[in-house]
Order: sequence, then structure tokens, then C-alpha cells
Amino acid sequence: MKAHIVTLPGDGVGPEVTAAAVTVLRAVAGHCQHEFTFEEHLLGGCAIDATGEPLPAVTLAACKKADAVLLGAVGGPKWSDPNAKVRPEQGLLGLRAALGVYANLRPLTVHLALAQLSPLKNEKLQGVDVLFVRELTGGAYFGAKTRTADTAADECKYTVAEVERVTRRAFELAQGRRRHLTSVDKANVLETSRLWRSTVTRIAADYPDVKLEHQLVDSMAMLLLTRPDSYDVVVTENLFGDILTDEAAALAGSLGLLPSASLGDGTRGLYEPIHGSAPDIAGQGVANPIGAILSAALLLRHSLGLAEEAAHVEAAVERVLRDGPRTCDLGGKAGTAKVCDAVLSAFAGRVSADAMYAEPVNSCCG
Repeated sequence: MKAHIVTLPGDGVGPEVTAAAVTVLRAVAGHCQHEFTFEEHLLGGCAIDATGEPLPAVTLAACKKADAVLLGAVGGPKWSDPNAKVRPEQGLLGLRAALGVYANLRPLTVHLALAQLSPLKNEKLQGVDVLFVRELTGGAYFGAKTRTADTAADECKYTVAEVERVTRRAFELAQGRRRHLTSVDKANVLETSRLWRSTVTRIAADYPDVKLEHQLVDSMAMLLLTRPDSYDVVVTENLFGDILTDEAAALAGSLGLLPSASLGDGTRGLYEPIHGSAPDIAGQGVANPIGAILSAALLLRHSLGLAEEAAHVEAAVERVLRDGPRTCDLGGKAGTAKVCDAVLSAFAGRVSADAMYAEPVNSCCG
């Protein structure tokens, strides 16, 4: 297969982890006889420094033509003034809106080899495998904003159509997993949440094979820490999803482990690790590349339709997390490059074994 991928390394450790993910994608292409081309562009703080805009027109045009977009991270102390008219985060929000990627998928799997890094007792981590589906282009982040000398307001607005499309995506994903969907809102207080709940409840009739439950966001925040193994797919609005997924990331032991995929109606997606730009370690070669590499695996699966290749990458990561080497956030001493090399070696071993024992038509290299 041929695919054109735009990379947006961004700020801080973004270029380092993106380079690792691209290295893995190149290995996938080489081992499995695909042709991937890469085109790098500016986004975020580096784009502000170079052009005065967080999302330059040339970047947006390239992303709209790409088969997939791989992002590193944006932001940092240099651009952290909340009163600034131009900020790195505006570039990311603008890109999401322009690409129409309304469903943000954040899978959370706890690796038992790393359970000691989680703040929870190990017995609470058994079987934790949750897929968060966060609505990405509506709500308070995109609503009208006003500010006077002594007041401020952020409009939180949702339409039925916005809730419907992300809810259907969540139900469809649940059908391919354990058929359990939890919808999170604040329907006892907020009108947008009442719209959310009524819409989700109505749509549930089209998916009778999926069990639906509703949870209020405050109780969900507690339940994620007390019984995280109770959940399969969790769907919620933009702001709630942002907060809950960062909370849930603590279960895994490190933000550096977790990937994300932002999808719309077509196959093009925006893929990024959920961690920030980590300016305190930028340029030191010690950033954890696992979240970015797993984001590349999601890219293979969702935008390129290469599910077997994605599974091989994920299995390679699983082996490295189990056996090492590990970066400092996981209690190890390895740098970004060493961890990336270990993933490459594990991936090559899996592909070779697959080619040896599987029929050619079933092999990712066949």
C-alpha cells in the first residue's frame, strides 16, 4: 500500500518522540512491502516563532491532502501566557476543527509489569482495558468566549448532530469489544448534558446488543480509581473527556505510555501521544517514545487499514514494556533511541516469525 503521512513534531519533546514513531513506521513499510512518504510541517509554538501563526496555511493545506497526520506535542513556557492573543493550543484546536476529527479515541491498558508505578493497589489493575471516546470539536473549548474587567464566560454548546455522530462511533466500537458503553455527563445540573443524555439514550435503541449505562462526571472520576476494571468503552463530551482521560492515565503509571487517535467520518485521522511537550526534558534524549509509537500503530489500523501491522507494533511494545529497556519515567535508565531500537528489534522478530509460520496471504509481508 502507498500512503502519504504529514508529521507535525511541534514543541518540546515532540520532535524526539515523533522521530521515533516515524522510524517505526518506516520499518513497517520496509518489512511489509508498503510505501510511506512523510512530509514535515510546523504547528504550535515553533510555528508562532517562524510565521506568527500557530497553524500556518501551508500546514493546514498539507494535512488536508494527507492520508494521516502524526503529531508530537505543542506548547511550553515560552508561549504560556494565558492572555496572549496567539497561543500554541489554538493551532491544535484549529487543526482538529478543520479536519473534522470529532471522535478522540484514547485506549487505556494497564501493563501488569508496570503495575508498581500506578498509585492504585495492584489488585485493582487486573483486567483494566478501557477505550475512551471523547467528543473533540464542540463544547466549552470551541464556544464563544467573553471577558470584561470583572467577568468572564465560556459558552458550552452542543447540537444533537454533534452528540449523535460521536455516540454512534462509540457504540460501534463497543460492538467490537465487550459490548458495554458508559456515557458520562452532568445531566443533574447542565442543560448540555441533558441534551447529551437524551440523545445517547435514543441512539441506544439502534444498538440493542450493547449495554448502556449513564454516569455523572463527578462520580465517574471516583469510580475510575475504585473499580476501573468495570468499564469497556466510555463516551463523553470535550471538557469532561480531557479531564477524565488524564486522570485515567495515572492508572497506567505514566502519561508517556498512552496514544490517541482523532477520527472523523473518513479515513484520515490525527494521531498523537496524550502527553504534553515536557519542556523540562526536551533535547535530552530521554523522553518516552511509547505513546507516540502506539499512536503510529493506531494510524496504521484506523487510517491505513493495516490492522495486522498495527498488532505487530503493539505486541512489540508490549514485549519491551515487559522485558525492558525502559525510560526514566518507568523506573529505567534508557533513552528515547534505545527504547525505539528495542521496539524495532521486537517488531522485526514478530514479522519474521509471522512470515515463517503463516500462509503468505495472511502475513503482513505477503
